[in-house]
Amino acid sequence: MIESQPIHVFAPQALDVKDPAAGYFAAVSLDDFSAESVAATTVYSRKDFYKISLVTGNSSYYYQDNEYKIHTGEWVLVFTNCETPYRWEIHEGSCSGYSCMFTEDFLPLHTYIRPTDWAVFNGSAQSVFKLTDQERTFFADLFQKMITEQASAYAYKYDLLFIYVLECIHGALKLQPDSMPRSQTAASRLTEAFKNLLSGQFPLLYPHQQLTLRTAQHYADRLAVHTNYLNRALKEVTGKTTTQLINERLMQEARALLIHSNWSISQISTSLGFEEPTHFARAFRTHTGQAPSSFR
Repeated sequence: MIESQPIHVFAPQALDVKDPAAGYFAAVSLDDFSAESVAATTVYSRKDFYKISLVTGNSSYYYQDNEYKIHTGEWVLVFTNCETPYRWEIHEGSCSGYSCMFTEDFLPLHTYIRPTDWAVFNGSAQSVFKLTDQERTFFADLFQKMITEQASAYAYKYDLLFIYVLECIHGALKLQPDSMPRSQTAASRLTEAFKNLLSGQFPLLYPHQQLTLRTAQHYADRLAVHTNYLNRALKEVTGKTTTQLINERLMQEARALLIHSNWSISQISTSLGFEEPTHFARAFRTHTGQAPSSFR
């Protein structure tokens, strides 16, 4: 068994700690990594963030019992998730390039997409890409845009950074063989319909606004399926139950309202469909480890 050793890279001195989103995303040049951070990559470990790396240097990347060897002068694009341990080994000299790291909270509130919905992160598709010079230039430009935008004072920079991350992901997906099957099963179609329905409930804009769909039964009724069937389909596709997915999205909205609105905790609780503020506080603490007032 490989022991999990999370390594936090979101250094407060490198980011704007006054910005709530600053702890959820970081784009860096590998030349700026400390010796300690480089040494940590040689140990098999899981991280508590998703990572996209553009790397060159005489090295090996070890992932899922596979070794991907990078020769001097070659460039690779690598996607790593929070679940699968990996490590790097530098054979000679040093590596250079770029990385961007983000947590689920980096994704905009208006999207139902989670990082594991992208094939490059969930293990269902290729996650390591050797690049041509033209491809390397394309991705290097994206990383440079991320680093520049991260340091800007633009009010909506994280929306723009999300677009750059998406462009990086879809740029990689275009490198996949065209013969890759894109199956659309009944379960995947139902999951897509559920996610659209869930996403359509948010964001909450006014304190008197209340969710119309709050339980697994509500969603099953709207989708005209039995709750057990909906649960099986979601479990098959996402690995999570209907209730888990609903609660995750509720807590995502709760965090946003606590940070960005002046609604009282009681108003937030009511809008999210909780009968009592104490029920909301208990659910929020279970999900985040903090009371709503402390989080705010």
